[in-house]
Amino acid sequence: REIGRGGMAAVYEAENVSIGKRVAVKVLANELSNSAIVIERFFREARAAASVHSPYIVDVYDSGMTDDGRPFIAMELLVGESRYERMARVRILDPPTTTRIIGQVAKGLAKAHAAGVVHRDLKPENILVTADGNVKIMDFGIALDELARRLTWSGLSSTIGTPDYMAPEQVSGRRGDVRTDIYSLGVILYEMLTGNLPYSGPNVYNVMRLKTSEDPQPPSAFAPDLDKHLEEIVLHAIERLPRHRYSRATDLLDDLRNPSKVVIHGRARGLKPGDAAKRRLWRGVAYTVFFLSLAGFFVLQIWLAHHNPAAPADARGSARSQGK
Repeated sequence: REIGRGGMAAVYEAENVSIGKRVAVKVLANELSNSAIVIERFFREARAAASVHSPYIVDVYDSGMTDDGRPFIAMELLVGESRYERMARVRILDPPTTTRIIGQVAKGLAKAHAAGVVHRDLKPENILVTADGNVKIMDFGIALDELARRLTWSGLSSTIGTPDYMAPEQVSGRRGDVRTDIYSLGVILYEMLTGNLPYSGPNVYNVMRLKTSEDPQPPSAFAPDLDKHLEEIVLHAIERLPRHRYSRATDLLDDLRNPSKVVIHGRARGLKPGDAAKRRLWRGVAYTVFFLSLAGFFVLQIWLAHHNPAAPADARGSARSQGK
């Protein structure tokens, strides 16, 4: 039976008769089955997911072509709801539940990154929470794909490369790396805690421009009571410049486990890493220059008084001579 359908494929519940197990079979849409580019993207998903072994990533069992020539992927049959569905039902989740879910996604990403796989299309629709509360990351269709940019904007699906979750470097046309996934996960974390996205605008192009030119609003703008340490974690994950973000998913996971130990650098006030140290340095330089200038002024006065002591007396003598 059909259990889901998107812009590129339909998903069916089926039985793998050789192992007697229920599976989900994803079959490429008929109208796309003649495109070599789309077929390559489709099978790349199978290869990428199958290369990573993690309880937080969907298992892929098989792939191939159907009798009528359509590509298919047979994968783990999951029962649950996507983060997108959950967020439509529950707009804001409590921080403990949020950090538990995001922590599981971070574990899955860490495994994928260690295997050389970058998802590059992480969004709520691709994160499923099973009935027992565990996370499964799905849809590795543009992972490490040189053609991803072309495919993302080809109009094949309204949910491919959703700009709301894309990193600024992706918006600028660059390929991205593990920090691209961390950015997307940070946006999802932001949305789960606040019910809002870091950027908003009248259209997708406005949002993309803002991503590359302006810093996001701090989460506390929407959730004033949010813990400042957790806010620092969110803003660290969605820094505009990749070099300022977490460099590994495990680093983000460590902070989520111990948010109270996170050093607050002032990102919510628009400060960047190292800004506070730079301000202290320049403040120290300014004070030093001021006091040296003041000391120099007094030294100069003392020197002038020492080297011109007779000036007042000579002036009085000259006045008396003129009087005579």
